[in-house]
Amino acid sequence: MENSDVYDLYSQSFPPWPNLRMHLLADTKEKPYACDVCTKAFSQKYYLKKHLRTHTNEKPYVCNVCNKAFALQHYLKSHSLTHMKEKPYECHICNKTFSQRHQLVTHSQTHTKEKHFACDVCNEAFPEQSGLITHLWTHTKEKPFVCNICSKVFSQQPNLQKHLWTHTNEKPFACEICNKAFSRQQHLKRHLHTHTKEKPFACDICNETFSRIPRLEAHLRMHAKEKPFACDIWSKAFSHQQHLETHLWTHTKEKQFTCDICSEAFSEQSHLNVHLQTHAKDNPYACDICKKTFSLRCLLRKHFRTHTKEKPFACDVCNKAFSEKSTLKIHSRTHTKEKPFACGICSNAFSQKQNLKVHLRMHAKERPYACDICKRTFSDEFQLKKHFWTHTKEKPFACDVCSKAFSDKSILKAHLLTHTKEKPFECALCDKAFSRNWSLKTHLRTHTKEKPFACDFCNENFSHSVSLKSHLLTHTIKNE
Repeated sequence: MENSDVYDLYSQSFPPWPNLRMHLLADTKEKPYACDVCTKAFSQKYYLKKHLRTHTNEKPYVCNVCNKAFALQHYLKSHSLTHMKEKPYECHICNKTFSQRHQLVTHSQTHTKEKHFACDVCNEAFPEQSGLITHLWTHTKEKPFVCNICSKVFSQQPNLQKHLWTHTNEKPFACEICNKAFSRQQHLKRHLHTHTKEKPFACDICNETFSRIPRLEAHLRMHAKEKPFACDIWSKAFSHQQHLETHLWTHTKEKQFTCDICSEAFSEQSHLNVHLQTHAKDNPYACDICKKTFSLRCLLRKHFRTHTKEKPFACDVCNKAFSEKSTLKIHSRTHTKEKPFACGICSNAFSQKQNLKVHLRMHAKERPYACDICKRTFSDEFQLKKHFWTHTKEKPFACDVCSKAFSDKSILKAHLLTHTKEKPFECALCDKAFSRNWSLKTHLRTHTKEKPFACDFCNENFSHSVSLKSHLLTHTIKNE
């Protein structure tokens, strides 16, 4: 077939023969140009050349304004618009403007909810092709991009680039309003909502609004009681992927959040944030109500809830709400019975790390908290605080029904049962029920015949401490 016949066949004209050849390769799906590093193949040599830069990290296109370098020319063109502040692409629904066309296309899908790109393996659909490509690697487990500093591997070049910034501490994404810089563009986008207060994504059930789609999707799972993220080690499941990732660290003991000042590592970002406060020399964030100052904005936000009584973190099981995420996490263990903090000495396990610390002091016979008035010592700071109220006669826990006050919150809880007539502690042997746990324990001794209280004078044993006290009076009378 002659060249002229080929032109007629495709009803297209191509100036030189190489351009026609490239067109034919695109039509036949032939990919003769293979990468020597990762074996990926391309239909054109030009695409192979561009791809090779992902391995060599070559960035030949440099911005004249800020000297930032890019691997591809169109990346430089997109970047240049950030200096010109030009945003020629406008959304016809909400009038929001964008500097790049693909940003407008992505944004428009928040209105249409369209997801054109479907996975051939599991049929999950995505609004962007990049999202589908990222998802496909979850099936293939392929991670071709390696960090040359710590050898950590990644499935995507952008993820490797983000990771490299953790070594260089580079933060290339700056907020135009307050100049705060971020290592990831998505973190900058999230930050911008703190200025605009924009929450375009609304829940159809309760009308609560969100600044990001993932937060709305996670919120909807709370209504549906869905928990699609399951732990491979335990049978525990979560409604948020982030909650699963946090949980997995309890198995791997991985601590990926490192303090830049002292290199101490933490398994959660929130724990690192609290730790950073110990280094802070100043407290730039002040509460408008009580003027208390904080080193971190997140700590101010948490403090502010003590004034507003806001409790944004709700339990999926019993709907009980909490002002702090960490408190909800601890509470959730009352339902799951999870006790991740185990004692290495006696195999006792605890749902909270602090409880384990207090327990270990019992083994070590440590009682570091001393009362200033009577010098009595305690292994736990809270126990000292409760003891101190016996001196001050302070009773900070008041009953909402009868206004009776107590020095101990647990005693208040037990007292409230006298109003509700609730008896949640049942004996497994005779079905008798009690309003207090210690009452059940005392009752069980009538079945077990256990007598743990011994007299030091005559070695007689008793099942109740009050019985021992009464008995001791008989020795006192004899001595008199």
